[in-house]
Amino acid sequence: MPPLPLSHYAILTSMLAPALFLTATAALLTTANSRLARVIDRARGLMRELADNDDAAERVVIEERITLQRTRSRMLLRASQLFYVAISCFVGTSLSVAGDALLGHRLTQLPTLLAVLGVLAMLTASVVLAREASLAVAAVNHEMDDAHARAHRLRRPPPAP
Repeated sequence: MPPLPLSHYAILTSMLAPALFLTATAALLTTANSRLARVIDRARGLMRELADNDDAAERVVIEERITLQRTRSRMLLRASQLFYVAISCFVGTSLSVAGDALLGHRLTQLPTLLAVLGVLAMLTASVVLAREASLAVAAVNHEMDDAHARAHRLRRPPPAP
């Protein structure tokens, strides 16, 4: 039995349903891009520190920090790309709902497939963001430990001759 034709209002309502996902994805994309900008600023600061530092041991520490920032920037880029894929899928979902109605319900699985792909991209990007946040906290903790150890060394009186 063929599906009953939908009213224009039902079709428009179905086309607007992915807007909730679009809003959530856009908010997460904004967060990812903001975090990426902060990582880039931190990496640039570390590169200036590296250029100005002559202490070999300190240079090794700074290079390790730059490597960590590079990893974080790649993760944030990947998350942003996945959010853009999700946005494209959700827009495609809306368009395919309209196309399905115009073509006499011949694309019945396409809107659902695009919505599922969009949600999967959003889920994957969120997991990548969570991993990157863990790296960010680890980096800050490492820097605080280094600063504490350096301050402790500076407070010790030099050994007596």
